[in-house]
Amino acid sequence: MSLGESLTRQLGRFRLHALAAGVQRLDGGAMFGVVPKPLWEKMMPTDERNRIRLALRPLLVEADDELVLIDTGAGNKEDAKFRDIYGLENDGDPTALEDAIRDTGFQPSDVTVVINTHLHFDHAGGNTVRLPDGSIVPAFPGVRHVVQRGEWEFAHLQNERVRASYLLHNLDLLEGAGTLDLVDGPAEVVPGIQVLPTPGHTPHHQSVLIMSDGEVAMYLGDLVPTTAHLPLPWIMGYDVEPLVTLETKRTVLEWVKRERTLLLFEHDPEIHWGYLAPHEEKPTLVSDRPD
Repeated sequence: MSLGESLTRQLGRFRLHALAAGVQRLDGGAMFGVVPKPLWEKMMPTDERNRIRLALRPLLVEADDELVLIDTGAGNKEDAKFRDIYGLENDGDPTALEDAIRDTGFQPSDVTVVINTHLHFDHAGGNTVRLPDGSIVPAFPGVRHVVQRGEWEFAHLQNERVRASYLLHNLDLLEGAGTLDLVDGPAEVVPGIQVLPTPGHTPHHQSVLIMSDGEVAMYLGDLVPTTAHLPLPWIMGYDVEPLVTLETKRTVLEWVKRERTLLLFEHDPEIHWGYLAPHEEKPTLVSDRPD
């Protein structure tokens, strides 16, 4: 079962759909790095295997003339052992992602742009799909997929530290299909939607800025995967450059607080979005845009 429900809200002229694309369960210690378990477990209880329950929550944006999908969940290509290890629950037609898109009133074929914050299997697994005959094809054929060039190259290093997270059957068909759009640094994807490098989790991770009629939102990806990761030193053990994450978070959270930016959380099991209270020293989330 997918975790929670898809939620929809307005941002200026744009309409944002936080999609309920499934559940995964990851080791709590790995998710919080050097933070002691007695601290993080108060917010994120574990199962009998020390795993915490996390949402898979891509974002669908109805922009002026585009339907933009940010991240694609975990896909349907992995075997039973893999799904058990990572506690994946995303069954659907063919996955919960496509079902969630349909629940918004659109079809997956209506998507005009896909953005990947990075290429780990739980963010890019739905870029391709396994058909009933066993073949693997692009899930969004003919649609450009926007990725940082450095992230694409890093994913293909396939060294022992990163290859378990970068599964090439999620990626390489895009290049062969001519739908891969590699960008270098900040870039406007469509009017009102920009990608912004936010390194640390991976060296070329990107977050997504969404701007319409004076309102701003940021899809954080794995820079701040859950609301529990808002404090600066609460950084995942999965991050390959944690000290870079620290400085990226510092810069980004100062900016979003100043700019009254809506934060969108990809993995939080309960909270889809919120604003930082402008006058609180510790990161404090509020539901309404501060005046």
